[in-house]
Amino acid sequence: MPDTHGQTIHVLDPATVNQIAAGEVVERPASVVKELVENAIDAGARTIRIDLTSVQGGISGIRVTDDGCGMSAADAELAFAPHATSKIAALDDLFRIRTLGFRGEALASIAAVAKVTLITKPRESAAVAGTRLVVTGGVLKERQETGAPEGTSVVVEELFFNTPARKKFQKNLNTELARIHGILEGLCLAHPQVSFRFYHNNREQLVTDRTAQPLDTIARIFGNECARELIPVSADLPFMRISGFVSRPSLSRRDHDRILVSINDRYVSTPSVTAAVKDGYGTLLSRDRFPVAFLFLAIDTRLVDVNVHPAKKEVRLSKEKEIGEAVRDAVHAALSKFDLIPEVVVPHPQNRELAGAENTVALTPPGVAEPALPYGSGAAGLPATAVPASGAPVPALFIEPTHTGTVSTDHRLRQTELASGVPPVTAVMPALEVIGQVGGIYILAAAADGELIIIDQHAAHERIFYEQVSRSMAGRHVQELLVPVIIHRPPKEVAILRDLIPVLAQEGVMIEEFGTGSFLVRAVPAVMGKIEGPEMIDDLVGDLLGGDPARPVSDRERITRIIACRGAIKAGTVCTHEQCQRIVDQLRSTQNPFTCPHGRPTMVRFSRAKLDEMFRRT
Repeated sequence: MPDTHGQTIHVLDPATVNQIAAGEVVERPASVVKELVENAIDAGARTIRIDLTSVQGGISGIRVTDDGCGMSAADAELAFAPHATSKIAALDDLFRIRTLGFRGEALASIAAVAKVTLITKPRESAAVAGTRLVVTGGVLKERQETGAPEGTSVVVEELFFNTPARKKFQKNLNTELARIHGILEGLCLAHPQVSFRFYHNNREQLVTDRTAQPLDTIARIFGNECARELIPVSADLPFMRISGFVSRPSLSRRDHDRILVSINDRYVSTPSVTAAVKDGYGTLLSRDRFPVAFLFLAIDTRLVDVNVHPAKKEVRLSKEKEIGEAVRDAVHAALSKFDLIPEVVVPHPQNRELAGAENTVALTPPGVAEPALPYGSGAAGLPATAVPASGAPVPALFIEPTHTGTVSTDHRLRQTELASGVPPVTAVMPALEVIGQVGGIYILAAAADGELIIIDQHAAHERIFYEQVSRSMAGRHVQELLVPVIIHRPPKEVAILRDLIPVLAQEGVMIEEFGTGSFLVRAVPAVMGKIEGPEMIDDLVGDLLGGDPARPVSDRERITRIIACRGAIKAGTVCTHEQCQRIVDQLRSTQNPFTCPHGRPTMVRFSRAKLDEMFRRT
């Protein structure tokens, strides 16, 4: 409101300005830990210790101690002044920042809302004593010399003592501890050359050793089981170098919290890079699963703006598209070099109830009922008279496929046969010998080293069909239908289908309007083969219209996946031994034989050692 003289604009007093700045930088105790640890890293620390104390469910004190370069008495006092920093001197320095902190806000912002005690001594200083400062609410209360080791120790107490509203909105102790753990994990991974020690009420929480191998730090934080499932990633571009690790598809999560990215040694949130990592897996993972990844990007500093967030949580990339494509391609290239068949993990009988499911491959794929059909039986199972009313086990019977079924399966397999019929020398999947089929769903095969491989018949042929369709559609091979197919759609779908007509035409599906609510299909991709009736095309269009808007993919990709799913041999189709072997050989000829286009595994393996363990032969 204006005063009596009509003045409405005022210059804020320094105390209010400092509290506003503190609100941007110091949101919670985890923010304090982040800023102090980053300062310690910038000071060249080789060992950093974080001590947290809590009472009555709240954090009462934070101490960060390092063996870095330390500060003189004059620098220590100046460090609490707003926008005082040793890390930049001129505007141009903002475009070549290599340090974590540079704004000169951390200590000033923390001291504005807490009691801060700083003890520091320069490394290799001739002085015997160090410097001790106490700053409360932004005001210097004590200054004195004190005995101290080389390096710096900062103690933060009474956080938010003068901002009770902000203190009231702090989360419970466990939530705050989780946030601190998350920040320290990122800093540990980005700086493996530093040893970190984190204690809560003198109890060890996180410890890492100095190492030149980031994988050692990953194993220390996330465990050896995680580290064993990782694949190295590397790529060099004129403006960027990529290194790090990504997980095999068998190690995945329901969220992307375990995709950790460091840019120029700065652990940051980068949605574009996170999305690029997932894109690199293509169809190796389903839409609702995310990999584990630890990536380290060294990017030309002129392309990275680290000054977009007060707390430096995010960065802006000036070549975001090119960087994302490079990350995607590097991840894809790394995965394409390895055998990605997941091994079945069977918990020891005594520990079965304790075994976690996060990193295991179930014997029965999720969402697929365990088949109760005897060996060799089709989808229809046995006649009712063959099932004892008592529920006794049904004897195993071998039922040969019908002539009609064999012809239909042969037709589908011919559509996906390689021109040469010989798998490439560079196949990433081992040669397998088929030994049987279960329930018309799973193919059993043996590898040369004695491994048992179980293959999902439909998922395998869907992968084969998908890659064939991708190649065919890339070449725009189209077949005109002798008799055009008429499809009918309800009014709410007509407008959507009209928008899809140009896209469908580009992919070989030629559709035109044919009266109210009706459409005429004149051509389809040649890989779809002979069209027996309108049902497949009607289903194709229906699937396109019913896509998941929350997880969109390109129209071409949707069409390719749908055609592959519709054209593949279905689960429950009884195949001859020769047909099963053809499916396996065709799968081996694909570029990615390990998952179907939707990310479900095509096969799982039982190693010889695992089989021996299951039967107590070890």
